[in-house]
Amino acid sequence: MMAYYGAIEAGGTKFCCAIGNEHGDILEEMTIPTEHPEKTIQQLIPFFKQHDIAALGVGSFGPICVQKDDPSYGYIMNTPKVEWKHYPFIPELEKQLGVPVSFTTDVNAAALGELTKGAAKGLGSCLYITVGTGIGAGAVVKNELLHGHSHPEMGHILIRQDESDTFAGVCPAHGNCLEGLAAGPAIEKRWGKPAKELTQEEAVWALEADYLAQALMQYSLILSPERIIMGGGVMKQKQLFPLIREKLAAYVNDYVDLPPLDTYIVSPGLEDKAGMTGALLLAIQAKRNA
Repeated sequence: MMAYYGAIEAGGTKFCCAIGNEHGDILEEMTIPTEHPEKTIQQLIPFFKQHDIAALGVGSFGPICVQKDDPSYGYIMNTPKVEWKHYPFIPELEKQLGVPVSFTTDVNAAALGELTKGAAKGLGSCLYITVGTGIGAGAVVKNELLHGHSHPEMGHILIRQDESDTFAGVCPAHGNCLEGLAAGPAIEKRWGKPAKELTQEEAVWALEADYLAQALMQYSLILSPERIIMGGGVMKQKQLFPLIREKLAAYVNDYVDLPPLDTYIVSPGLEDKAGMTGALLLAIQAKRNA
């Protein structure tokens, strides 16, 4: 008899839920808006119960607590989504579904999905970065998700602001960190239009590529991933990829040997399903570990 597994990619605006099999294949999907926690949870519980899932994997917006010995394990922490702040997300799912639940960030889940079934398949490490409403990145190192005291928050690193760019940044915590300068809302506020309406504006993408290349240099020097996968709404501007590669090469300046940049910095092989696929793989792991 086939076992079914559940997956949740929990985002700030929507929850994408899926049922899959033991091979990590998505069989059925459902999307609901992100509302008050209790209302959101009650909408998704019947979807998983009707399939009698064996385990659940969750990739979530954050910050989240991933330390299993911490009393707040499985909680959403100091998120800007006020209703979800300090909400016991995973304990509530475990209580209502009665199955093992595995938990990580949405971008860590996407990194796992891409390493296992996407653009980094066959490698031992990769970094997945999303550039959209926010900027976040997750990493898999030696086939293990990167967690430590907490989880990576790579979107909030500090970068050198271009001398011509007087924009203050939009990050409520740090102002002009990477996310504050280069996420979708920063592009729109700086230039007066959303990214999708600025496709032909060369200055927009030269500046964006510069900031993202600075970040990729730091990630490459610190983590040395075998591949970097860049997704999210802003990265649908395909002209960014060659610009980022060119800028990264200039910044690294032959100090270290990177793989060929056209295969090192790539778009997601799973397109918009990377996070959901990774969450499904987490569910399969949770069942094995149980």
